[in-house]
Amino acid sequence: MNSRLKFLRSLIGVLAAASTLLTPMDILAAEGQFGPDNTLSEAERRAGWLLLFDGKTHAGWMNSDRTVPRTPVEGGLLNPHKAGHYMLVHTQQWDNFVASVDFKISKGCNSGIFVRTFSLTPRPGKDIGFNGLEIAIDDTTGAGYHDSGAIYDLVKPSKNAMKPVGEWNHIEITCSDNLIEVTLNGEKVTRTDLSKFAEPNKRPDGSEHKFDIAYRDHPLRGYIGLQDHGSPCWFKNIKLRPLK
Repeated sequence: MNSRLKFLRSLIGVLAAASTLLTPMDILAAEGQFGPDNTLSEAERRAGWLLLFDGKTHAGWMNSDRTVPRTPVEGGLLNPHKAGHYMLVHTQQWDNFVASVDFKISKGCNSGIFVRTFSLTPRPGKDIGFNGLEIAIDDTTGAGYHDSGAIYDLVKPSKNAMKPVGEWNHIEITCSDNLIEVTLNGEKVTRTDLSKFAEPNKRPDGSEHKFDIAYRDHPLRGYIGLQDHGSPCWFKNIKLRPLK
């Protein structure tokens, strides 16, 4: 085999491996186009991405009490507000994955994207939020434990990368065993290792948080949820790539 052919085969292998690391935004940018909302491009399909919301119906979604969502799908958008329970959840459970979501918020919005929510039965005296991990989505400008991009009450974001109310944001959430990473509008804002959360109500630095859970023991598999906390918040292009 001549050196040129060897080089080409090697390059093809590298490109194939790299394609599995690309987000939908990377893939569409490389293709020079952004297709219709709530669809997958051929490149995304080849890279292993799955479409979790069809933009037309609640197929694959339910309320966190397993009832049918009351808020209709309008304009290709999923809105958990007044849907009927604490959050909308995708009906399938996931463990290791990259999730890619576009969202926009209303003025004063307080919402969040939950990952690894398990089970869907609230503990006595607690809401279902205690059973998962929330990536905060809020109409705030700070970078604290309750601001956008934070792992709610557990890990602060490095900055608040949210766009103004009414503009579309893009978030990517990576769950890989005990590692959780959040990228908001192209900026990596939060990363943590849950194995370091060894005690209930305590962060690794010894400061207190509200949850009576040692997150190193939290289930690594659960539901993805979109929280209703009193304000409209709209979601589209909800995509997920399982990690092996």
